[in-house]
Amino acid sequence: MKFGVNTFIWSGEYDSNVRELLPLIKEKGFDGIEFPLFRPATFDAAGLRRDTEAAGLECTAATAYIQPLSPISDDPQVRKDALQHAKDLIRVTAEAGGRILAGPLYSSLGYLPGRRRTADEWKRAVEGLQSLGDTLATNRVTLALEPLNRFETYFLNTAADAARLCDEIDHPNIGILFDTFHANIEEKDIGAAYRTIGRHLRHVHTCENDRGIPGSGHVGWRGVFEALRDIGYDGWLTIESFGFNIGDVSAAAAIWRDIEKTPDSIAFEGIKFLKANVLRRD
Repeated sequence: MKFGVNTFIWSGEYDSNVRELLPLIKEKGFDGIEFPLFRPATFDAAGLRRDTEAAGLECTAATAYIQPLSPISDDPQVRKDALQHAKDLIRVTAEAGGRILAGPLYSSLGYLPGRRRTADEWKRAVEGLQSLGDTLATNRVTLALEPLNRFETYFLNTAADAARLCDEIDHPNIGILFDTFHANIEEKDIGAAYRTIGRHLRHVHTCENDRGIPGSGHVGWRGVFEALRDIGYDGWLTIESFGFNIGDVSAAAAIWRDIEKTPDSIAFEGIKFLKANVLRRD
């Protein structure tokens, strides 16, 4: 198992504030960072790779489509632009040394049309994601699609639907990121949801129900860790939260208060909880 932390805890982008924290992140027991990736054309992938390698850390990337980009749009040009953007994200992830690109790359983040998804949208998602297969394979990157809660997307909310989507895409480089924060809202039993995803699971976000320190809230952690052991998952356990006052990022994540005493505590107390539970066998 590898332990990661999303740098959104400290900053809205990979910058000098995060760079200076890398030695401490390593010292606290993390194996890698997860960096936000939204603008591939201007992202310094080579610089991030140098920084993480110097600190002895690996990396994964997290992203989302920002409106109007969407691979399920009614507009063919918008779909084409979205898929080209995804290919650029994949290449930059590889250049940065990452092997996982994670996020809800099936629809625009926060787009809520006030209706259920349509059969045409589902078909566009399957076909569009299938078209990324060659780029993923060439760059040795896995795309981990993330179902989100109902307040962030209308398209993909549950483990069952995420598994069905991957079944229909049927590509070895496309799987699922399953996040305990979203699952806490949408699933009856989070452990059972991880078993439903099973062979498609490629990445895990270990987040508390309020985005605070993992283990401090009411997420059903015992069931989560039992399920991960049962399905033989041995990938990343990444803590994702968002800075308390970092502008648009805090607003997008609806962080209107100080969730814990400090953002650092979410990461550095959280990893203690994760490691203790990975080792438990009772």
